[in-house]
Amino acid sequence: VEGSLPEPWRRLPEPFPGAAPAPSADRELLERTLRERLPHAIGATEEEIAAAEARLGVALPDELKALYRVTRARREDVGGDHEAAMDACTAVGFELFDLDGLYIADAASRYCRWEFAATEAVTTSPDAMVQGLVGSPGWIAFGDNGGGDRLAVDLTPGPRGHKGQIIMLSHEENVGAALVADSLTDLVLGLLGSEPGGSGQRRPPAVARVNVASLSSVEAAVHPGLEVLSIGVWDDAPLSLAPVVGLPRLRTLTAYPGSLADPLEIAKLTGLEYLELGPQEWRVLLDAGAVPRSLSAAAIRAHSDHDPLPIVAVANEILGLWGRPRIIQTVLEGDLGPLP
Repeated sequence: VEGSLPEPWRRLPEPFPGAAPAPSADRELLERTLRERLPHAIGATEEEIAAAEARLGVALPDELKALYRVTRARREDVGGDHEAAMDACTAVGFELFDLDGLYIADAASRYCRWEFAATEAVTTSPDAMVQGLVGSPGWIAFGDNGGGDRLAVDLTPGPRGHKGQIIMLSHEENVGAALVADSLTDLVLGLLGSEPGGSGQRRPPAVARVNVASLSSVEAAVHPGLEVLSIGVWDDAPLSLAPVVGLPRLRTLTAYPGSLADPLEIAKLTGLEYLELGPQEWRVLLDAGAVPRSLSAAAIRAHSDHDPLPIVAVANEILGLWGRPRIIQTVLEGDLGPLP
């Protein structure tokens, strides 16, 4: 479906009205400390800060504005002096974006292909400091740890979090964020990790993997909160999907070729938005007119030595059910010359 997104990428933060800034948030201490460390830095003007707020569509929190009033973090301000730039990073403790580099770390900023995104799930535990999300309109990314992980001010914290706490979005993960510091003041002062807590567990029960190295049955995956069922390499008798029929939140099913006893059981999974099967399993569904019409995306998994043309034929039949453009096949004919 054109423009569709997996459920975790549609999830918005929950409101926790009681969230307040951490006691350690101290705008004046932060600004004073930074001016001592960066006596020659050029700060942003109020007009520049206001322009950044207008572009982002959100007011910058007081601590972040205090930071930029001390240094606007533009490269031209140090005249290409690499040592001065490194000193500035050392002074604040991270690579600070300039005001033009600030961005909202919402779900759209964290692109992930459907076949990977559909197998993710996000949850927020009652004691979480950070909400389990792909992204949030209240996450303002302002820096980098030097390794590709983004630092952000969190204005939509979890049930036990502080408004304005500092979180890190790992470049190696598609969802979630980890708490780094209770406030920007703490981050600059080096007071990290005063309270443990990220965005909670993603699996189980929301994601279950049945294969030779993980869960040993579909029954073991059954849980009212199950969202993703992935059936991998399987050496025993093919598996039945009967145990997961009727689960209210099941939205993703991936099954390795040959792992299902009866592919037609998929028709009873009425809430699927993503389905990944082998070409033979898709053939069964197509011939029976049983492809779930709730799907927003689909994939065909085949062994590496499988002839691609039958896979294209199956794909085109699936695309046809949704009126999507077919895969074009082009035949090239020519003379390659004598064989060596």
